[in-house]
This record gives sequence, structure tokens and C-alpha cells, in this order.
Amino acid sequence: MEISKKIENAVGQENILYNENMSKHTTFKTGGPAEIFVKIDSIEKLKEVLQIAREKQKEIHILGNGSNLLVHDRGIKGIVIKIDIKGIETKENKEKVTVTLGSGEKLALIGQKLMQEGIAGFEELSGIPGTIGGAVRMNAGAHGKEIKDIIKKVKVVDYDGKENELTKEEMQLEYRSSIFVKEKYIIYEVEIELEKGNKEEIKNKMEEYTKWRKEHQPLEYPNAGSTFKRGNDFITAKLIDECELKGYKIGGAQISTKHAGFVVNAEQATTEDILNLIQYTKEQVYKKFNKKIELEIEIW
Repeated sequence: MEISKKIENAVGQENILYNENMSKHTTFKTGGPAEIFVKIDSIEKLKEVLQIAREKQKEIHILGNGSNLLVHDRGIKGIVIKIDIKGIETKENKEKVTVTLGSGEKLALIGQKLMQEGIAGFEELSGIPGTIGGAVRMNAGAHGKEIKDIIKKVKVVDYDGKENELTKEEMQLEYRSSIFVKEKYIIYEVEIELEKGNKEEIKNKMEEYTKWRKEHQPLEYPNAGSTFKRGNDFITAKLIDECELKGYKIGGAQISTKHAGFVVNAEQATTEDILNLIQYTKEQVYKKFNKKIELEIEIW
């Protein structure tokens, strides 16, 4: 009760939930209850909640859009902090445009805003179903472009409440990884560099990428994007396909019939169904090709 009262005082009673079902907050639509679920819309509130968590020795989980995440059916202890820090500011300098973003802004909304202002260079990333903070953390990418191609710097706070600013080099951006996967930093502001463009051309590119996604990805089912990382010398989805696993189901979880690299929640799947299907897929690929495939999604 004491920790609840402290957090309510810090963020407002309307921004805290107890035993909140995580299936409401993940794109897989699975996951058990979070002990304490807190929505944060400012760096000041974030630092206050971090201080309370330290004092009470509560574990912390940082949530963006829940689009690269699988939460166990039994739920999670501690505090889930949903980063909802917003803001989109643009500043032109000749042909270049600096865009400053709150880390809770969704990529789709950023893409629409930039398109309206005739700012190019974000089109490939605008269809990824996540927040800009989550995208930086995983160095998200699509259609040949990654976050590292446009990032300038980020503002972060560590779990002790200390603020810092990291350059592109300090972020250690690699394929679906960064320093944020390894170190306990929370991103609250992102700065990217784009360029002036033609609004109609930007709109056409975004529509083209949207059409491609609809044709090639199972958007009709809850999923978390690509379930597996690509290999160093192989395309994971191709190996899964060659194991004849497209359409294979365990419980309500299924290997997509449209794209073998996606596990989908086809019929009221549990997280256990999804985990069992992932494990079975890994075993079959290793058995047939002697290749170990790795997850792109995170598991809580």
C-alpha cells in the first residue's frame, strides 16, 4: 500500500494500474498480469518512479508499444513502466532537418507528421509497429534502412535517475541490438537527422511500403513482427519454410502461412503455446540444417 500511494502521488492515480493484464499491452495479445503498471509522460515523473523502485527494491520493466515482446502467462513481478513521453519538433538547416522526438512517439504517427511537412528519409521505418524509443533500443529496420542510418543522439536516464546524452557511436548500434539491450538506460528523447523532400513522393513511398507489408506479412493476426533474427549466412524464414513448417500449429500459435519468419496468435494462443512453437521450430531447423536460430523478440 505504501509503494502504491507513493507512485500515485508521483504520477496521478489515473496513470497506475494493479495486476494489469499484459495481453492488453503487447501486439501478441498474450501475457499475464503485471504487479504494478505505470504510465509515464515526463522525465520528471520517470525519475520519481525510479527512485521509489530503488527505495522499495522493486524490479523494473520498461515498455514501449509491446510490439517486440512476449510476456509469460504467469505475469511479472515489480513495476512495468510504459514510456508515453511525446513530442515531435523539427528544425531545418539548409537541406537537412533535425527532428527531436519524445521516445514514446509511435513510428507510424511520426511518419505521417513528417510526410505532411515534406520531410524525407523516414518512409521505410514508418510501418514498423513500435515507438521510436523501442526502435532505437533494437536498432529496428525495414526495407534496407535501420535506425542507425538516421540517428544523431539520444537522451537517457539510468535506473539510478542519472541523466545522460549518448552519441550515435556510444549507442553501439548493431543488427537488432544496441547498448540499451546490455545496459540499464531508459531512452526519453531521440534526435534524428533527415532531409527536405517532396510530399507526394514521400506519400507514394509510404503507400508502397504499406502495400508490401500487407502482401508479405501476416498483419491480420496478432504477432510481434519477425520472431527470429536472420542468420550470418542464411535466411531464417527460408530454412523454416524448407522444414515445411508454414501453417504448423501448437495450441493457438501458428507459423504464418504468409511468412515463415513470423509466429502468430492465430486462435486465442497463450504465451506457452507460442514458446512451445518457437522451441519446436528451433529444434526442427537445427535437426535439418544444423543451424541455431535466435529470437528477435524479447521474453519477460
